[in-house]
Parts: sequence; C-alpha cells; structure tokens
Amino acid sequence: MPSKEFPRSSSWLGDWLEAWDRFWFTPADPLPLAVVRICAGALLVWASFVWLLDAEAFFGNDGWQRPENVWRMNDQPWQWSWYFLANSPGTARLLAGITLAAAVMLTLGIATPLAAIVSLIGFISAVNRSPLNVFGFDDTLGMLLIPVVVGPAGAVLSVDRLLAPDQAADRPSVRANLAIRLIQVHLCVIYLFSGCGKLLGASWWEGTALWGAAANVQYRTLDLTWLASHPLLVNALTLGTLWWEISYATLVWPRLTRRLYLAMAVPVHLGIGLAMGMMEFGLAMLVANMAFVPATVLRRLVGPFLHHSVGTVSSRP
Repeated sequence: MPSKEFPRSSSWLGDWLEAWDRFWFTPADPLPLAVVRICAGALLVWASFVWLLDAEAFFGNDGWQRPENVWRMNDQPWQWSWYFLANSPGTARLLAGITLAAAVMLTLGIATPLAAIVSLIGFISAVNRSPLNVFGFDDTLGMLLIPVVVGPAGAVLSVDRLLAPDQAADRPSVRANLAIRLIQVHLCVIYLFSGCGKLLGASWWEGTALWGAAANVQYRTLDLTWLASHPLLVNALTLGTLWWEISYATLVWPRLTRRLYLAMAVPVHLGIGLAMGMMEFGLAMLVANMAFVPATVLRRLVGPFLHHSVGTVSSRP
C-alpha cells in the first residue's frame, strides 16, 4: 500500500516544483517593468522635489529629527542613511539633489541600471533618516524601486534604447518576469494583511468605517458628509472595499476576475487620494496594480513608442 501512495506524492511534489519554477523563471516581456519604472521614477522625482524644498528640516543635524534620535528609533545597524554624513545644510541639499537627478534619469531611462541603484539608495537613505515622515506612499514606492533594480527596466521605453538600439534587449527575459512577480506577490500580501487588519475593527463589520474617514476633518480634502443621508451606500462601499482587499490575493490571478479587481483598484485608490489627501499613495498603489496588466495589452497602448517587437510571450500572470 505505501508503495502505491509514494509515486502519487512524488508526482504531486514534482508538479508543484515545476509550477513554482514556471511562475518565477519563465521569460517575460520587459514592457510592464518599463512602465512601472517610468511611473515609479516620476513618483520619486516628486518625492525628491519635496525633500529639496527644505532638505535641512528633513535631513539636517538641526532638522525635525536629530540624528541621534533617529538612531534610537531605528535601533538596527543596517538602517544606514547617507544623510547621517551630512554635516551641513549644503551637503543635505546635495544628497537630495543626487536622488532627484537619479530619479529623473530613471524616469527617462538614462543609464538605467545605475540610475535605479542610486535612486534606491537615495530613497532608502531618506526614509531611514526621517522615519517619522514615512507613510504608505513611501512603503509602496520602496516596493516598486527594488524590482526596478532587479529587472531590465530600461530594455524598452528608454533613452538607453534610443541611443543604443539592441534588438535583443526587449526580448522576453527571466529577470523581467522575476521583477514583476516580486511586485505582484508583494501587492497581494499587502492587501491580504490590510484586509485582515480591518477585520479587527468593529466599524468594518458594521459597515460604517468609510463614514468615519469621510467625517474626519483632519484628513478629508473633499466634503463627503452628504453620505450621512445614505447609510446603505456607506455600508455597501465599506463592505465592498473590505471584501475586495481580502479576496484580492486570490481573485486577481484568474483571467475571469482579474479585470474586475484591477478596475476596482481605480476608484478605491483614487478615492483615497482625492477624499483623504493622500494622492501620492493612491497613485503608487495604482502603479503597483499595473504589474498585473498583461504585456499584450500594454503593447497595444504604447506600440507607437516601441521600435522593436518581442517574441510571443504569455500574458498569464
């Protein structure tokens, strides 16, 4: 009896390992990663510009958070920042300017691998030096920048390709697939834990959580108090958002439901951005959701900007 069961178990394990290998290491079109690169680079340009408005307050020795206090908050030796070396306001501005320049280069695709690395180092340095200023936008932007470093983000839609055309550069690659998978998996984890965390709040079970956000005068940028006259609408929006977050990690993968879940991401995150004054966070999350858009769809949209076509690749996530 055991001898009959062993081959079945072995076959199941082999199928699982094969699926795992196919999921992570199947060559993929680099176009989705290039689109993410452009959007993430533009978001970092904006963040760097804000930092430069008052670099001394963000990163200086006499700024909002003194270096010794930041070290106590971090309490980890690897949470290093090059701003800890900034002993003058000019040095802080210079380092913030380097991040801005790298972000511009990343957006345009100029010396893309180097620009991606410098952008990531500059971003990590900023959030480690000023941790009290970090919120969801920064967490999401960091999630996007790491895959941009991992994959061939400048293979298409870049100045690099215009200056040095290479027909092999935009062909399907394992690194492109690995980078996009990192975003997809990370995004699913974020939504799942965010939804599970909401289940701990009574207002989400009652269907009134969105009213609490709409009525909060400290956050809101749009007056949505008219929702008080429509409690059933508030219940539907609250419970619909909760269900969407919890089920995202499962239902964004099948083709049958993927379009619906990606479409729902637009009102959810634009609503957060417009109604609660967190537009940067909303846009960053929408960029992350673009990792699930099939390359074939993106090629139809940006086809005129591409000089070379890649081989046929699967649009399956």
